[in-house]
Amino acid sequence: MTRYALLVVAFIAVVGLLTFAGVRFGLGRLPGDIVIDRDGFVLYLPITTSILVSLLLSLILWLVSR
Repeated sequence: MTRYALLVVAFIAVVGLLTFAGVRFGLGRLPGDIVIDRDGFVLYLPITTSILVSLLLSLILWLVSR
């Protein structure tokens, strides 16, 4: 049980690091990502980025499961 918990934590950490790296290279600013910036309020909806990351993770998990 502890082993699986450590794997989940490591996976979340890697995804977090990849997210920061992706933003640095423009991943969070794709067409379709919605940003509403008003006085004291910022709403960020990364729709296109979420779809792209989901497709990539699905492909990776599909390749690993084979």
